[in-house]
Amino acid sequence: MLSDQRTQGRHLILSTIRRQGRIARIDLAKQTNISQATVTAITAEMLRDGLIEEVTPENSNKDSRRGRPRVDLKLRGAAHLVAGLKIANRSISVALMDFEGALVAESDTKLERVKLSAGDFAAVVRQALTDATATIGLTMSDLSGVGIGIAGFIDAIRGFVHWSPSLTDRNIDLRDVLAQKLGVPVFIDNDANLVAMAEQYFGRGQDVANFLVVTIESGVGLGIVVGGEIYRGTRGCGAELGHTKVQLDGALCRCGQRGCLEAYVADYALLREAAVGGGLNPDEGPDQQVQSVLQAARDGDTLAQSIVARAGRMFAMGLANLVNIFDPQLIILSGERMQSDHLYAEEVIDSIRRSIVQIDMPPPEIVIHKWGDLMWAKGAAAYALDGVATAALRGMGENAA
Repeated sequence: MLSDQRTQGRHLILSTIRRQGRIARIDLAKQTNISQATVTAITAEMLRDGLIEEVTPENSNKDSRRGRPRVDLKLRGAAHLVAGLKIANRSISVALMDFEGALVAESDTKLERVKLSAGDFAAVVRQALTDATATIGLTMSDLSGVGIGIAGFIDAIRGFVHWSPSLTDRNIDLRDVLAQKLGVPVFIDNDANLVAMAEQYFGRGQDVANFLVVTIESGVGLGIVVGGEIYRGTRGCGAELGHTKVQLDGALCRCGQRGCLEAYVADYALLREAAVGGGLNPDEGPDQQVQSVLQAARDGDTLAQSIVARAGRMFAMGLANLVNIFDPQLIILSGERMQSDHLYAEEVIDSIRRSIVQIDMPPPEIVIHKWGDLMWAKGAAAYALDGVATAALRGMGENAA
């Protein structure tokens, strides 16, 4: 029990230093409600292991009694280097990050195929990491961990993928496959969860205890933060907004079921409806085709307008259900499709407001955060940082024992 309490104390102290950037020991004790003696002992271990370092703030006032300048603690950026990868429909984005959370390098690799076997997926990931580390004169061996965000039903604790639109295989111990291929610890999670983590670390979710992140790209994702923690569900299948049902026996979803929200809102859903009506240019690529459908709707094309209007109605229904279930403080709309405005047009937002429980208090704030794939990769890197830090703190306990 004592060991568990000390481990929890280490985690709390390290996360507080990360959140504050720089902080004195006395302030660290106040913010964590841990005794100054324990803070001193734990931070001494962290200093010894190179996880943190002491810094003297510029123009700091000297202690009148002891004549010593104030000393702050901060994370030591050089302690670890991690990589975060965002697996998109046709590309892999990589973010390299130091232990402080500073972005060191970024890169983007095109995918030749939308779906890969687990083995081919691991090979593509290795090549992307090799190329990314080479840009700063390093190699894969310099990485302490790799975080990967991928769409689908992911058991993050086990590193197990039940299903993903990026893989030809189902029920794969993908973390083990990747770790064997890469030779470094791997941390894998649903990509929308890692967008939520990116918002916690770097974006609109900082200092917000309860918020939701809804992502719209080739699919529809949801990241749930409750009490400052990511909620994943018992089987790793929670927060699957895209696969909630909005129409009985409705349109076919890529997950194999019918009537899912994603089957009306996602890119492939828009293109499928447009193709049925003969509204697609076969000479255009999928991304350009989506933009053409949206532009046609703006230009008054009846078919395109009906497709986009239905997507907006379904999306509003899904968001209203989220508000009624979770009553969050904040909803962040993110992802590639947020570069367009059809899903957050005023009529969509009004529809959401009309469909939620009405009380004499304002509804949750809904904001749009138009970050690109790098945000997703940064979230994956933040996830890797958490995993690497946890392993380092466990090792610290073993060393102390």
